[in-house]
Amino acid sequence: MPNITCKHRIFNNIDAIIFDKDGTLADSENFLRELAFKRARLIDAQIPGVYEPLLMAFGVENDYLNPTGLMAVGSNHENKIVAAGYIAETGKSWFESLAIAQECFNNALTKSTTVSPLFTGSLEVLQTLKQQGLKVAILSADTTQGVEEFVQHHQLSNYIDLIMGVDSGLSKPDPRLFLQACDKLAVKPENTLMIGDSQGDIAMAKNAKAGGIIGICWKSSQPSHLNTADVVISDLSEILSW
Repeated sequence: MPNITCKHRIFNNIDAIIFDKDGTLADSENFLRELAFKRARLIDAQIPGVYEPLLMAFGVENDYLNPTGLMAVGSNHENKIVAAGYIAETGKSWFESLAIAQECFNNALTKSTTVSPLFTGSLEVLQTLKQQGLKVAILSADTTQGVEEFVQHHQLSNYIDLIMGVDSGLSKPDPRLFLQACDKLAVKPENTLMIGDSQGDIAMAKNAKAGGIIGICWKSSQPSHLNTADVVISDLSEILSW
């Protein structure tokens, strides 16, 4: 089994590495921010007055996307439920509110087909890990279809052993997601690393007894929301296998 070195930490006997997608492999900040704007505008066109409150709920303020906010770390389902809640506050029935939110989310996606770019150097890291015999997975709060589109667009299929989104009703930080991924990879959690950019990634992996947790924040080497990870990096190239 390969060992993984990251800054001052050595993770021994690692069989697999599970990556988050958005904010970890995918430079998705611009895409998520623009998607939040489109969703809020479409809902506000039907329910005037909810635009600004929705953006705040999504974690978007001016041009800033909060890395700990709903849009950055929540699943599509969680975002939709929150949006429906704001619609319901206007007196709409719950089922009508859900229908409006779903319609607007669908329309926003059909107009937002751009796949987020890879962070610079990510491809080379994935290639190196596969060459070292490690199994590699992507476990994202996105849908499985969304992850598949990302992998296909960037031609990553040769380097990814498992593509997994949150389609089953579970969402991060539920440790069962991590355990399911390990089961599908045929590896033990204690021989598996988690690499992610959110508190949900860290809590999920900790509660699943992962072999190690690496937090990543490409814009900062000391992000406070990742301080419970075993080690925090600002570039995937800081991961070494031997």
